[in-house]
Amino acid sequence: MTAKKATKSTGRQGRTAQPTGEEKSTTRSARAGVSFPVGRLARYLREGRYAERVGAGAPVYLAAVLEYLCAEILELSGNAARDNKKVRIIPRHIQLAIRNDEELSQLLSDVVIVSGGVLPNIHASLLPGAKKKGGKAGKKSAAKSASQEF
Repeated sequence: MTAKKATKSTGRQGRTAQPTGEEKSTTRSARAGVSFPVGRLARYLREGRYAERVGAGAPVYLAAVLEYLCAEILELSGNAARDNKKVRIIPRHIQLAIRNDEELSQLLSDVVIVSGGVLPNIHASLLPGAKKKGGKAGKKSAAKSASQEF
């Protein structure tokens, strides 16, 4: 009697999965310790024709950078949602998070977030306490600082 190695069939002709005795293959994302798909990003880099050749480390680095940016934006957006006493993050919270952070605002300056709105901003001259007082004191100070007289 000869013993054959047991293999699982994947359902497609001509292809068999790994033998049951061997370890399961690990993804490049798992090896790199990132959640973003390294293999898919490698394929996008190759098919996008950004360069003739793509190194092995390029998609790993790209996945790590994208994962960091997403985590940063989600953390700041979650804080904005909590400040507004909401449980879910909506586009308004993402807009507030990005525009209140100096570096993210600079990175995403050309980006328009749909339903994001604008930052609340009232010019200082429009506030009620900024009016100039008339009367004698106002006339004396105006006479002393006549820098625009011709």
